[in-house]
Amino acid sequence: MKTRSVGIIGVGHVGAHCAYSLSVQGIVDELILVDINEQKAISECQDLRDSVAYLPHRVEVRTGGYADLKDCDVVVVSVGVITKSQNRLDELNVSIGMVNSFVKQVVDAGFDGIFIVITNPCDIIARQVHKLSGFDKSRVFGTGTGLDSSRFKAVLSRQMGIDHKSLVAYTLGEHGDSQMAPWSHVTVNGKPLKELAEKDKKYDVDKAAVLKEATGGGWVTFAGKGCTEFGIASTLARFVYAVFHDEKVVMPCSTQMNGEYGQHDIFISTPCVIGKNGVEEVFELNLTEEELEQFHHSCDVIRTNIGFINEEA
Repeated sequence: MKTRSVGIIGVGHVGAHCAYSLSVQGIVDELILVDINEQKAISECQDLRDSVAYLPHRVEVRTGGYADLKDCDVVVVSVGVITKSQNRLDELNVSIGMVNSFVKQVVDAGFDGIFIVITNPCDIIARQVHKLSGFDKSRVFGTGTGLDSSRFKAVLSRQMGIDHKSLVAYTLGEHGDSQMAPWSHVTVNGKPLKELAEKDKKYDVDKAAVLKEATGGGWVTFAGKGCTEFGIASTLARFVYAVFHDEKVVMPCSTQMNGEYGQHDIFISTPCVIGKNGVEEVFELNLTEEELEQFHHSCDVIRTNIGFINEEA
């Protein structure tokens, strides 16, 4: 029987927590940890192995190099550095240099699965991994606003007193400050938020404040911890679960636009169907004129930032 295997490149705060989340939920049978700091990978591997005895399922964890990822179903890209500037773009050329150093090695070793990109700036790095890998666009995507959408739903849930599982709500665009919320598509168990707000004040939320809190949530986490871990780990695990179970779940992620919203050759978040083949369908929402303008602005921000790439990085 096929072993469900995931490789994680970069096992710092984010990569290590992703590994733990995948393990403790029983999503994977095998984890391969790769890091340029070999001792870090060895130490995280040991800690994960120590936890397995108390799990209700078996997980094999080991360290390796890029060539050891050839038989993985999914490779998670979580390399990077932590900046204190509250600007994910400060990581741009460092991250570009990192992925430039290993993506082709992984592919040349025989990897033929799905790349999921966490590394910031997520949209630009996902585009770079796609370019370097030569894979079909469906097999390279970024976590994008999948994480931001969980923050968005958490804020809405708290303000309205409605469980997050009853909400359909997400943010689109850049995994960054220019992301936007398609409020016209926010529903509570199928009922549009606008319709509910007309009858009950608890649904009449301060939209600007909600989006601001959701967008800035990562920096609140960072302020006291120096990193973010749990939210992105759960987000990544959810994507991997959807792939392994061919779930066909609709989640926002960063994927290549091929005419959707009038955009081309750019990775940005919109709802997508996630299954065994990765991004199997891109949902193009019917946005209002104002929402479409905000989405296009977010695309323009990403394009501007792509121009800052040092191709020699």
